[in-house]
Amino acid sequence: MRRLRVALVYNAYADSQAVSEDDQSSSEYLREMIFGIARAIRRLGHKVTVVPLTDDLNYLQRRLRRLKPHLVFNQYDDVVHGALYEMRVAAFIRMMGFPMTGSPAIALGLSRHKYMAASLLQGAGVPIPAETSLIERVGELDRRDWHFPLIVHASQEHAGIGMDRHSVVTTKAALKDKVREILKTYRQPALVQQFLRGREFNVGVIGGRKLRIMPLAEVDYSTLPEAIPPIMSYAAKWIETTVEFQQTRIVCPAKTKPDLTQAIAETAKKAFRVIGGWGYGRVDIRLDEDGQPRVLEVNCNPCLDNDMGLARAARRAGINYSGLLGIIIKAAFEGPPFDMNLPIFGVHKNPPLRPK
Repeated sequence: MRRLRVALVYNAYADSQAVSEDDQSSSEYLREMIFGIARAIRRLGHKVTVVPLTDDLNYLQRRLRRLKPHLVFNQYDDVVHGALYEMRVAAFIRMMGFPMTGSPAIALGLSRHKYMAASLLQGAGVPIPAETSLIERVGELDRRDWHFPLIVHASQEHAGIGMDRHSVVTTKAALKDKVREILKTYRQPALVQQFLRGREFNVGVIGGRKLRIMPLAEVDYSTLPEAIPPIMSYAAKWIETTVEFQQTRIVCPAKTKPDLTQAIAETAKKAFRVIGGWGYGRVDIRLDEDGQPRVLEVNCNPCLDNDMGLARAARRAGINYSGLLGIIIKAAFEGPPFDMNLPIFGVHKNPPLRPK
């Protein structure tokens, strides 16, 4: 691969980010991850410029015009509740005509509009949890009979935001309380789904035209106290001092029989393609009462920290951190099949450099 000029773009807006030392989603943690990504890309022989973006797309446009990167490594991630800037930043980068890592704008938007994504998956024949419903007003809950237990999400969040010990409900009163909290706190509709009691898996997906499934990672809740629901809540993901964080383990590779491994992998691959994912992603899957995989979420912009999730699964497949980022970069130059390079803002007089 030729030596590339890479602009590494990330969201430096910090007002709504956690500041606790115990919270791994803090802005300080994010900066450490970004500079870790930059170092790993430099080890591939590329020149990397880190571009922090707050709330000024004019700044981004000016920086990219000056840098003229061969590639934008997109790590822009929303931090404001209910925001959908991820998709807008991705669209803006492509409107400028630059190749970009990861999924296109439409896939990033669907990742955040969880009900839209679930409906699309269901329509394409990908199994999702039963009872999937979007609730915009508490009064809507009285219009149907519910089959408990149910789980209540914030419909436009990620990273476990809005998920806590009260998210799994077993009564109508508890359902109303949690939906009311989501509506008031996050100012967005609530997503209600059947709570599946089966095993839970995180499925890493990498590649462009040819997808590769990483070794399955199972979320082990077996040591959680009975009073705490077995879910990947915000605390379980990020807050080190909590019981949820300390008693939730990730086992990778997961111990599964070959037929189940294949069923999970095929389900994840299809879900990722239906949403429009590209380059890398993670599909969260849980087994229903019959042991069949159902898709909880397709994450088209999962954390790329060297010590977490996708990178950890890639290591189990024999792919080191720089190698993983190299695969993501290669996929960017293959390009999603329907993402035509038609820049609105003229930047390139000639086609951008493509690696050999």
